[in-house]
Amino acid sequence: MQTSPVSEAAQLSSLVGAIYDAALDPALWPGVLAESARFVGGLSAGLFFVDANSKSGNIYYDGGGIDPHYQQLYLDTYIKLDPFMTGHVLAEIGEPVAADEIMPPVEVVETRFYKEWVRPQQLRDFVTAVLEKSATSAAFFGVHRHQRHGPADDEMRRRMRLIIPHIRRAALIGRVIDLKRTEAATLVDLLDGISAGMFLVTASGRIVHTNASGHAMLAQRSLLRADGGRLTADDADADRALGEVFAMADGGDAAVGLKGIAVPLTARDGGRHVAHVLPLTSGARRRAGAAYAAVAAVFVQKAPLDTPSPHEVIGKHYRLTPTELRVLFAIVQVGGVPEAAEALGIAESTVKTHLRRLFDKTGTDRQADLVKLVASYTSPLVG
Repeated sequence: MQTSPVSEAAQLSSLVGAIYDAALDPALWPGVLAESARFVGGLSAGLFFVDANSKSGNIYYDGGGIDPHYQQLYLDTYIKLDPFMTGHVLAEIGEPVAADEIMPPVEVVETRFYKEWVRPQQLRDFVTAVLEKSATSAAFFGVHRHQRHGPADDEMRRRMRLIIPHIRRAALIGRVIDLKRTEAATLVDLLDGISAGMFLVTASGRIVHTNASGHAMLAQRSLLRADGGRLTADDADADRALGEVFAMADGGDAAVGLKGIAVPLTARDGGRHVAHVLPLTSGARRRAGAAYAAVAAVFVQKAPLDTPSPHEVIGKHYRLTPTELRVLFAIVQVGGVPEAAEALGIAESTVKTHLRRLFDKTGTDRQADLVKLVASYTSPLVG
């Protein structure tokens, strides 16, 4: 039965407010994720971390729906056999990606991962969105679909796109603050002690409170300034973007919409920073904002180095699919076709098929050449 637009808008507004509250109180994440799964049409949702090189990972928070026994089995054993991991890490930040887009179902059903972990739980799909990634790892929001839900459809992707920007912003801010289990009422005292520059601002951008790191940034006048008491960026485009987000924050959580997830800032010396904006006009955050007549908290920190992983560089250069990348690195790390097939949980014939495609795309004709190719991209001497 179709949900009416009014009902959807009400659900979204409530969910977005809860997401931002979870940025300050991590204990709220399980409930928020359970509500997120229901909103997009899934069985369960979670915040995850994976490292493609070490084949390891962690579940930050989950909203239930997956048996804890199978969660532990995944972390202990099946994460190393997961045929979708590389595709998750290489995906574009903020864009929902379904399992079927990473690997064809006809190949998935051959894997140990499917036979021993997916099929017993009657799962049908897993849709993820990268929230942040480094050269070798990624943090992402993911939603499992049960067989009764069927594969991910356009409606699910549409709804995920409505909440992904808010989940990403909340997760990034939560990491900046690192509050663990803190009540929102103590927000301002705690913000004064964080290393990121923090500014509480009104809808017009007027600064009503700044922590020590923020004062230092303003004193340098290289990245941010307090012109007439208003928080302004040295870069004109960034300044306009910040102004738009401050004005929207006055309208509440949902009004921020898709903008202001991370406003890039460039200092006069070329240094790169990023500003994250947290609305303070709704939910448990309202108390902190009201005390200072502030509509938003702005967190400014240095941007992480955007260093692509060897997987990403090789994949883009040779136009390899995620499955071809997994086969390539399996050949390099564990040996020949039989060993790679065992490690990946797929048939040797499937490995041979992808190996032929790897030879064609990379212009090689031996497995030893593939090993040399990967080594050339991972050597610190290659620039």
